[in-house]
Amino acid sequence: MQYKDYYKIMGIAKDAPQDQIKRTYRKLARKYHPDVSKEKDAEEHFKELGEAYEVLKDPEKRAAYDQLGANWKAGQPDFQPPPDWDAGFEFHGGGYTGDNANAADFSDFFSSLFGQQGGFTGRHQAQHTQGEDSHAKVFIDLEDAYHGASRSLTLRTTVLSADGHPEIKNRTLNIKIPKGIKEGQNIRLQGQGSPGIAGGKAGDLYLKIAFNPHSIYKVKGLDVSLELPITPWEAMLGAKVQVPTPAGMVDLKIPAASSSGKRMRLKGRGIPAKAAGDFYITLEIVLPDKLSDKEKELYEALQQEASHFNPRAKLGV
Repeated sequence: MQYKDYYKIMGIAKDAPQDQIKRTYRKLARKYHPDVSKEKDAEEHFKELGEAYEVLKDPEKRAAYDQLGANWKAGQPDFQPPPDWDAGFEFHGGGYTGDNANAADFSDFFSSLFGQQGGFTGRHQAQHTQGEDSHAKVFIDLEDAYHGASRSLTLRTTVLSADGHPEIKNRTLNIKIPKGIKEGQNIRLQGQGSPGIAGGKAGDLYLKIAFNPHSIYKVKGLDVSLELPITPWEAMLGAKVQVPTPAGMVDLKIPAASSSGKRMRLKGRGIPAKAAGDFYITLEIVLPDKLSDKEKELYEALQQEASHFNPRAKLGV
């Protein structure tokens, strides 16, 4: 996927005020509109222009995009946005900021960044006096989902300065993370969205949950997995070992003659939701870095004793 420089597409500086973005779009839209333009590749230019304007005309999308732009080279040669690129940015309302008929034709780059925003909120405005809902993506630790937690989070919200440039302001919220929450679920904070008009009810804030990368665990839905290193003799003879889980240590019986890659399941030891997930263990046989003379002697004796065993027999060698 190719990174798109929306400022370059519109031919404006990165510090351009919002009113200049609007004027520039109107001028270029007339120039490249496929119904009237005689320019080469007018339709393609018009689509790119509409996509760039969709992002830059919205101060919230623009501020988030600007942060991504500072680190976009991290995804080369095939650009992929970091999973936390928009973490903590507060977006208001639903996905697109205007009635753009070509929104479905926007690039994969746009879709990867903003394509799902409209699905975060439970509603937009129930009535004209009610404040808009807002949403933000936040990262929590896996252990918080196992035990529940109270956390202080800082969100970044975007406002326009007096000269028309987007500025980021922080606000801190104390939230309760419910036990059993999974990635992709929302925590709803009632009344923490945009204020209402003329005494109307404030909107709600929806926090979409993601997990911080973990040093040893991987998460899929409510299931959690771990690669467990074991010794060659534990794999061959069987053993009883302790296995760490986010809920504490568990005793695991490794069957004799276990191969590397063998997958074992601890039912109900995943994220403890109403229907708890499972905890999966993949065995990984690890060899010693160095052998003592005695250890080497024992391995050589095993080599002689087990000379009848050919692990490559199925390959015809």
